[in-house]
Amino acid sequence: MLVGKARSARWRGLPGRRRTAAVVAVALALTAGSVASGADGDTGPDRRPAAGALTAGVPLDRLAAGDLAQGINGLQQHLKDQPRDATGWATLGAAYVEQARTGGDPTRYPQAEEAFARSLKLRPAAGNDAALAGQAALAAARHDFAAALRRADEALKVNPYSERALATRVDAFVELGRYDEALSAVRLADRRRPGIPVFTRYAYVLELRGDVGGARKVLLRARGSASHAADAAYVSTYLGQLAFGQGDFRDALTHFGAALRADPTCVPAQEGRGRAYAALGDGVRAVRDLEAVVRRHPLPGQLAALGEQYEALGRRDRAAEQYALVRTWTRLARANGVATDLESALIEADHGDAAGALTAARAEWDRRRTVHTADALAWALHVNGKDKEAMVYAKRAAALSPGYRNASFLFHRGMIERALGDRAAARRDLTAALELNPAFSATGAREARAALTGLREES
Repeated sequence: MLVGKARSARWRGLPGRRRTAAVVAVALALTAGSVASGADGDTGPDRRPAAGALTAGVPLDRLAAGDLAQGINGLQQHLKDQPRDATGWATLGAAYVEQARTGGDPTRYPQAEEAFARSLKLRPAAGNDAALAGQAALAAARHDFAAALRRADEALKVNPYSERALATRVDAFVELGRYDEALSAVRLADRRRPGIPVFTRYAYVLELRGDVGGARKVLLRARGSASHAADAAYVSTYLGQLAFGQGDFRDALTHFGAALRADPTCVPAQEGRGRAYAALGDGVRAVRDLEAVVRRHPLPGQLAALGEQYEALGRRDRAAEQYALVRTWTRLARANGVATDLESALIEADHGDAAGALTAARAEWDRRRTVHTADALAWALHVNGKDKEAMVYAKRAAALSPGYRNASFLFHRGMIERALGDRAAARRDLTAALELNPAFSATGAREARAALTGLREES
């Protein structure tokens, strides 16, 4: 377990991050051995993986993009020769999910769905936790968290120690706003399968509950136990993100720098460094890093961050290009079964269609009631002039339970209060937003300062 036993814990995976080629080689070798020994339950000669193919149990989120693509190619070839390999189909599905998630290519999701279905046809669900856990991860990637939870629970009935199922179960509870159950779930995962995927989720659950110090302590202990450079890179990145959220930009820059020294290919660390440079006023380096990020991972959050940085620098045409790319990605994602309403609501509310933002925010709120969906709905209502209703959701986003503090939430609440004429409350919350993180958004922070100036002049 992490608590009290972090240094003896096993280290298994890196959610959403890359690994070095050396680690890939070790992982492939180890997991190839487990398949050969029958650990996954497969039998028969058709289970031998092709050279270079991915195999069951490989921590896919450890693989660099090139290694993942190479592994997929190898596995596809293997399955042409051995089409009755149920584990191979489940592994291919999981690899497609990872490739879609990290590479921003949602067209992989239908392929993943088909691969899991083929696996379950060859081996029924009662003995196929790999396919069930893969379906759980696919549902989570498509933002269908209720389905992700159901599938994760089904997988855990088959294999209570499935790392992918345990991790996805935590994610599902978090994204459904069931924070107490998320804490119980991550404690269970920590007892059964301690490792980086669980530790980082543990820290996030604590952060959402307002325990930033606890989250930092978990991550520092996790980093101290890291046995591979990429493990250290990922945990350092998370430490940087945590520091950035608290407005400690120099500390954040230090952590992001440490992550990139450990793993120069770590995209989240480069994104974080770009945001930290922007916060410290180095717009040139910020744009350089963020442009490099979106060339490799053109996902909505990264595109919007670059767009806002362009906007802050007065490059409105380039900013508009990024927002247009977000809309293109959103349409593509929807066409491939991804629920994108939360992302659409926030980006459209700030940069486009106010009515569309409200429709998307209401749809997302109907699906899941989290602090993030409450904030998105509050902001969408505000930009549509519905401030009384917006205030209801702004209060829910900042409720004492779970206790999450976020500068953007405070900014949104302050602007709603200003629109309602509650100047004292608006000053309080806008000031709190900037005190917590004076660079929470390239454009939002500027707007918060302007609003505060206006409020002072009106007094």
